Amino acid sequence: MTAPSGDTQHGIRRRNLARVLRTVAAQGPVSRPAVAARIGLTRAGVAPLVDELLRAGLLVETGRAATGGRGRPGTELAVSDRGPAGIGAEIGVDHLAVCAVDLRGRVRARVAADAANRHRAPGPVLRQLSGLLAEVTAEIAAEGLRPAGLTVAVPGLVARDATTVVHAPNLGWRAADLAPGLAGVTAPEGGSSAVPLTVENEANLGALAELRLGGGAGRPGPPPDFVHVSAEAGIGAAVVVDGQLLRGARGFAGELGHVPVYPDGPPCDCGGRGCLEQYAGEPAVLRAGGLTPERAAAAHPGPGARIALLARRATDGDAAVVRALHEAGTALGIALAGAVNLLDPQAVVLGGALAGLAPWVLPSLERELTLRTAVTAESGRVGGPAVTVSRLGADGPLLGAAHAALQGVLDDPLHCCVPAHSPRN
Repeated sequence: MTAPSGDTQHGIRRRNLARVLRTVAAQGPVSRPAVAARIGLTRAGVAPLVDELLRAGLLVETGRAATGGRGRPGTELAVSDRGPAGIGAEIGVDHLAVCAVDLRGRVRARVAADAANRHRAPGPVLRQLSGLLAEVTAEIAAEGLRPAGLTVAVPGLVARDATTVVHAPNLGWRAADLAPGLAGVTAPEGGSSAVPLTVENEANLGALAELRLGGGAGRPGPPPDFVHVSAEAGIGAAVVVDGQLLRGARGFAGELGHVPVYPDGPPCDCGGRGCLEQYAGEPAVLRAGGLTPERAAAAHPGPGARIALLARRATDGDAAVVRALHEAGTALGIALAGAVNLLDPQAVVLGGALAGLAPWVLPSLERELTLRTAVTAESGRVGGPAVTVSRLGADGPLLGAAHAALQGVLDDPLHCCVPAHSPRN
């Protein structure tokens, strides 16, 4: 019988190289014996893998490691701060942003620009985005970094395993393939081959960022099962089950913003009525708070500006705004209760713009979850799961995109690596 391709010697070596690189990236600086112990290989088995990763420039040797025994102390291993970088880009309703992260997870370059993208054709948006991408790639090249991949976060439905935005109501896009508009970035002049391009829903990338970066600073990361809710002009959600995104048959899982909250409510851009976005989306909250969305956008342009305006007014005791945020929390709680009863997650995480409005949204949201969530049989506890606020806030999708762009390197380190002069990694 022929062994499965994953079980060939080449496949086993690829997996072990990835395990070594991931271990050092997550826990380094770390000694060779510690790496061997953590991945369950012998020191002799780890040694050639480490040597390959050192030759590829993915690992570097750093200070001496204490052995706790006889013999010369070895050197500790760390991932290199040169070589591959993940490039993340975000297309928002009112902004564009690009950042690059290295294998250590550090942001090495970041640029952003205000951009009125609602109902703007994809071509001009992608040309402006390409200019920002060129700035970031030039900046990291000066530091010895090269793009390993590009992931673009968009506020809409994305075809599974494709680069096509199927529908982004708040942008006004349908069936928009982003690959041609970014061809000059993903296959730079003089490059040997294209940088891999991925297009992904922003809420999904926010959840991935929460998985990888949500802990730290004395706080634990999210549990393996949670619902991540984020907002800009619209509201999106991502469902994480056992540490993996639940994508659905077509890749469209998590469209919380278009769950009907009040079926006889106002019409929505999606074609339905009474959707959550009509009560908890940014324009809806602005209107309910006595503010005209168009005037607010003109007076307060840029990412997060209107959310900051709402937060300031609520802090100052503006009764209309406080009431609007309370009603938004109620609508969110109603929509989330259905997801919680269906999926039984351990937690709900508020990210994106919602993180900045949590003090006024959470009380009514949690009240609805308590009222509408079934009893948990094991404990007899009544009410929903814990609701937490992401420390990443509005940065989640962009950071998630940049980290996702490094996935190919972490999964198959040497296959993704080419000589440093090439723009592809």
